[in-house]
Amino acid sequence: MARKTRKADKLPELNEIETEMSQVRSKGKFRQALKGTFGTFVIVAALAVIIAFIFLPVLRITNGHNMEPGLQPGDIVVLVKTDDVKTGDVCGFYFNNKLLLRRVIAGEGDKVEIDEKGYVKVNGEFLEEDGYISEHALGQCDIDFPFRVPAGQFFVMGDNRDFAFDSRATNFGCVSQEEIYGKPMARIYPFDRLTWFGF
Repeated sequence: MARKTRKADKLPELNEIETEMSQVRSKGKFRQALKGTFGTFVIVAALAVIIAFIFLPVLRITNGHNMEPGLQPGDIVVLVKTDDVKTGDVCGFYFNNKLLLRRVIAGEGDKVEIDEKGYVKVNGEFLEEDGYISEHALGQCDIDFPFRVPAGQFFVMGDNRDFAFDSRATNFGCVSQEEIYGKPMARIYPFDRLTWFGF
């Protein structure tokens, strides 16, 4: 029986070997650069989260529908401390040891009137609110109008006027400048509704 001899495979040329080695080195460098970039991103993101939790309060809107339609239950909002709060701003403040969000309607000395349909007048002029409320409603209201906002206080209302618990109720009242923590800077969750509010 005759033995079969195996033919040797053709050996690659030197330039083919160098090309192959160069490609292998390039892949290794790319992977290393990718790992470095990803690692840097993770570190920066972690530091940003730590700084945000230490210096900026993060508010998760849990069961309140007070600020719908703009802010909804489940939204997570980052607040920034500021004393620059004016009419029309959404502000965060503490009420019964909870951080709440409401919109500033009027400041100290302003005269507030709300008619039976929920339209708001400040100092005799109707507020233009179509940009942030879905419908006008008187809601939970037991104060007498016209209402004069006391010194150092803000009259605040939720955007969901029919549902919101706010300055229209005597057991809520106006919010003092000292109670106000700041304003929303950004909505960071849910991701499909990320929003930068600015401040």
